[in-house]
Amino acid sequence: MPTTGLNIAALAQRTGVPPDTLRKWEQRYQILQPSRTPGGQRRYSERDVARVEWLRERLKEGYRISEAATLLGAAATEPAHSPREELRAILGALDRGDPAEIGVRLDQAFALHSVDETLAKIVCPLLEAVGDRRERGELNVADEHLVSEAVRSRLAHLLADTGGGVRGIAVLACAPGERHELGLMMTAIALRRDGWQIVYLGCHTPVADALALAARISARLLAISMALPEHGRALEVSFQGSERPRGLALVLGGAGASEPLAKRLGATNAKRGLPQSVAALRRFGL
Repeated sequence: MPTTGLNIAALAQRTGVPPDTLRKWEQRYQILQPSRTPGGQRRYSERDVARVEWLRERLKEGYRISEAATLLGAAATEPAHSPREELRAILGALDRGDPAEIGVRLDQAFALHSVDETLAKIVCPLLEAVGDRRERGELNVADEHLVSEAVRSRLAHLLADTGGGVRGIAVLACAPGERHELGLMMTAIALRRDGWQIVYLGCHTPVADALALAARISARLLAISMALPEHGRALEVSFQGSERPRGLALVLGGAGASEPLAKRLGATNAKRGLPQSVAALRRFGL
């Protein structure tokens, strides 16, 4: 059977990096691992695309190519072979108090794995593990914030990308008083990749304002996140007397959401787990 993949011209078109530059990077830094057709022609995989895009972004940040290639493939931060290994490596860097390696490994994770896989198999379990360690007293607040901010900066970069809209418009916000937004950010990114046009409002959003915006832009979905259950009562009070636009589905998510609260508000309680939530919300789309 013929080998599938991209030739170098297609790789250049996908990444915006000229073919001559790609050849130099491959020869000098061994950053690409193409397969070969029976005729000996190189074919590049999605993993190669991700590596080139990761290097391109580092160059935009001011790294020299030699420095960026070292970050991508240096022995000290050699990319892990699986999401599970990547997660262990990030937690190991946290144990050693190495914020630079945490950042590098997160960048590598997004470069070497799909966004969906990285969110579901690395970032979500990472945040859960950090939260568990914090509750057991194994991490202090500074350590927790170190990881949270490293994750937040990378999620914000992904949220800045445009796209989506096939399924309709989804407005995402945190409940009034809620300031934990990493879960909401990941949901926004996953929904966008699933075809939704995302309007992201973030922390501590007044319900009346979110509803008014949803009505103005004809949104099909309003997703509200709460990490802490005590914000549920404030959310209920906020919805009293508020008029929900016709055709707007309300979805609650986060550790603080509950089925009884969702029923009282006429909402859907999102399934736990990012892939499951995204799949469940498709029924609200076009």
